[in-house]
Amino acid sequence: MARTKPLDPEPRADDVPIVGARSPDRKRVRFGNVWVDGLTFPEALAEIERLVVGGLGASVFTPNVDHVVTAENDATFREAYAAASLSLADGQPLVWASRLLGVPLPEKISGSDLVLPLMDLAAHRRWRVYFLGGPAGVAAAAARRLEREVGVQIVGVDSPTIQLDSEPPDDSVVERLLDARPHLVLVALGSPKQELWIHRVRRIIRPAVAIAVGAALDFLAGRVQRAPLWMSRCGLEWLFRLSQEPHRLARRYLLKDPRFLFVLARTLWAPRSSRVLVL
Repeated sequence: MARTKPLDPEPRADDVPIVGARSPDRKRVRFGNVWVDGLTFPEALAEIERLVVGGLGASVFTPNVDHVVTAENDATFREAYAAASLSLADGQPLVWASRLLGVPLPEKISGSDLVLPLMDLAAHRRWRVYFLGGPAGVAAAAARRLEREVGVQIVGVDSPTIQLDSEPPDDSVVERLLDARPHLVLVALGSPKQELWIHRVRRIIRPAVAIAVGAALDFLAGRVQRAPLWMSRCGLEWLFRLSQEPHRLARRYLLKDPRFLFVLARTLWAPRSSRVLVL
C-alpha cells in the first residue's frame, strides 16, 4: 500500500507565521546509540512547524533514559531512532547528563508538555490532527477537550490493537489514517511500540508528521495523573509514576533503567567528535 492523498491547501500566507530556516549551528548529542537535538521549547515547535510545512513527512521522538537503555539491545529500535527527523529530550536526567557530554541541552521537552502548545499551533495553522493509541475512549476524550479548549481540528481518533510482529501486517489502521489526511499524527502506543510503528509506516503516511507522545493522551483525558511540576523539575517524575503503577513500572525503573549510568560512562569515554554533531 503506497497511496497517499493530497492535504488541504495551506492557509493564506498573511494568516500564518513565518517558518524559520534550520539553524546552521544546531547541535546534537549522543547518549549511547541515541542522538538528541539541543533545542529550546520554542525552537522545537518551530522545527516541527518546518517539518509540517515542508510536506515530506517526518517522525518526532522524545527519548528518555529508558529509550537509551532499550536502544542498547534492540536493533530495530536503534534503526527507528537513526531515521527520526527530530529527537527531543524527555527527562531531566538527559538534560543533566548532557553537560558532561559537551552539549548542554537547553531544557526538557517531553511529549506531554509539547502537545498543548503544538495543538495551539495546529489550530492557528488549520492543520488536521489524528490521535492514535491509548485505551478505549482515551483518544476521543482528549480530542473533545482540545477541540473545546483550543479549537484544533481533530480528523480522527483510533485506539487499535497493533501487533508489530504480525505477518502480513494489519494495514487497516494506516488505511483509516490515510482516509483522514492529517498533517499531524500523535501516536500514544507506549515505547518502544510507538517508535517502531512510526518507523514502519513513516513513508506510507507521508506527508503527515508522526509524533510519539507516550502517555500524553492519558493525561489530557484525565485518566492518569501527572507528577507535580516540582518533581518533574527535580528529575523525580519517574518516582511519581512508579508510585502510581508499581506493578507495571517497577522492573523498568528499578532494574532496567539504572543501566543508563554504564551507557553514559561509555559515551563519556568516547572521543568528543563521536558524541557531538553540529548540523
